[in-house]
Amino acid sequence: MSNPDYRITFEENTSAEILGKYAYANQGIKTGDDFRWRKTFWEINAVVEGWEPYQSTVDKSAYYGGREYIIDWRYEGLGMPCRRPLNKAIGRSGVAVSQMGKLPVILYSGERYDSNVGPIVPYNYEHIPAIWCFCASLLYNDAIRSFDQSLKVTNATLVKVPFDLEYWQKVAAEKYPHGLPKPYSNDPTQWIFHGHPCGSVVFSEQTALLEHGPLRIDSTVLQVAVARLLGYRWPAELDQEMELSDESRYWVNKCEELLPFIDQEGIVCITPVRGEAAATDRIIDLLAAAYGKDWNKEVLFKLLEQSEHAGKTLETWFRDKFFIQHCKLFHHRPFIWQIWDGLPDGFSALVNYHKLDRKNLETLTYTYLGDWIKRQKQDQLSGVDGAAEKLAAAENLQKKLELILEGESPYDIFVRWKPLEQQPIGWEPDLNDGVRMNIRPFMSVPPVRKKGAGVLRDKPNIKWTKDRGTDVPSAPWYNLFKGERINDHHLSLEEKKGARKAKQSYDMVAEDEHGE
Repeated sequence: MSNPDYRITFEENTSAEILGKYAYANQGIKTGDDFRWRKTFWEINAVVEGWEPYQSTVDKSAYYGGREYIIDWRYEGLGMPCRRPLNKAIGRSGVAVSQMGKLPVILYSGERYDSNVGPIVPYNYEHIPAIWCFCASLLYNDAIRSFDQSLKVTNATLVKVPFDLEYWQKVAAEKYPHGLPKPYSNDPTQWIFHGHPCGSVVFSEQTALLEHGPLRIDSTVLQVAVARLLGYRWPAELDQEMELSDESRYWVNKCEELLPFIDQEGIVCITPVRGEAAATDRIIDLLAAAYGKDWNKEVLFKLLEQSEHAGKTLETWFRDKFFIQHCKLFHHRPFIWQIWDGLPDGFSALVNYHKLDRKNLETLTYTYLGDWIKRQKQDQLSGVDGAAEKLAAAENLQKKLELILEGESPYDIFVRWKPLEQQPIGWEPDLNDGVRMNIRPFMSVPPVRKKGAGVLRDKPNIKWTKDRGTDVPSAPWYNLFKGERINDHHLSLEEKKGARKAKQSYDMVAEDEHGE
């Protein structure tokens, strides 16, 4: 009867104070439609313009993790069933518990968070190290499971366990004499990643200090280098107010040295086009600057080996391995797209999705690809072997890119949460809609080689099947789809243009009626 909520436990009763005396654990956001409101941060390019960091779960305990997502907060959560705008955990620090399995934990930094993670936020900031040591130990999971063996533990349960503050303060003082580590990560899928291709930060529990780690040689180095070459920059670089460790900030600042290597258009061809250097030469120059005196051919060989391309060339890695590895690393929401003509030695270009507006797609279609086509015509006249096949493949690719530019059904973009008059006409993507929506025309045009991949080198694991849940009656397509969240739908240009024209006319009449 003396237990919190009168719970029956499977262990001997204890008179120890409970964690809830020192901390609280409020429930997180339920968007009701994650595909609409939640995106991985690299889909939007930076945590700006109303998009906020969105803490999620981890599979195992770590100091920092679960920082892949951002949430659309431009309307402060209006339209979400449980937006919890007044959650007092926001802006404070604590320990975030993933509420399933063995309850792995991470350090929490005050971000908005989803309903599967429960930050334990102390009333006294100085208690965080003690709470961390307790929750990161096996004793915490055992204590929870002694009276709650459900698949998902509730937020209220997270703080209703016995907690000996004095004991865990002693543990924290011994293990972290200089305090807990500030935010850092070497993982490019975390928004606190410093952005440097080979830089690393290591936390030593023996000294409780963050240190510059050895320059990295792993499978992410080439991926980060390519992203930087195409002009992508991580949120930690763009948000100078983001809390980071001093060592992470050191590598963020080192990224400034790599800015001269960026392609301003966000288009890099694997084979030299328009007089520009090949992708291999440009990435080697960037890596040499990143590694400095430590750069040599042996490092390149090791990088290729780590990227499952041992004993082969950097060019063939670009052609055959880069894109599918990029898709896998970035959760099949790629932001660097590889567009090709289907030939192993044909036209192949990497493009930064964030820079691929209509103008840049036209540049790719008629300038870069146009230069390649002109060269193949010259080679064909000169009797160069294979020129005719390359010419045919390139001209075929150009026609498919023109279909995307035009955007006629079924090569259009359909966004189920937007009304007809707001649907894109031709290639005019809204980055806020995410990669899943905007990549579709590039995958839906007739394939140049692989079924379902369209003009992309490989097929990302992206589907446009019906999404889970039911829309509210005010949703723009509620009546047509009977409340179901249908994505597999196409609209003609005539429908879209007609709707925009009607909306413009309506707005003009409304302004006249109000005398404006």
